[in-house]
Amino acid sequence: MTRKNQHVVPHQDGWAVKGEGNHRATSVHSTQQQAIDAGREIACNQQTELIIHRPDGRIRDKDSYGHDGFPPKG
Repeated sequence: MTRKNQHVVPHQDGWAVKGEGNHRATSVHSTQQQAIDAGREIACNQQTELIIHRPDGRIRDKDSYGHDGFPPKG
């Protein structure tokens, strides 16, 4: 399985989750929050980054879900 960072981007039908470099959306949602939740789940499963964009396309936020090489705290 190829690991790709996930992007939450504006879409004609609301907001989309796209794997980095993909032309087609993985999923489309009516709200940005729904797209963030879906993208976060994919990024967690693939241990990649979630990059959230603003309506104008600029990056709003990034969250990393990759393995950092350190054991979990606790």
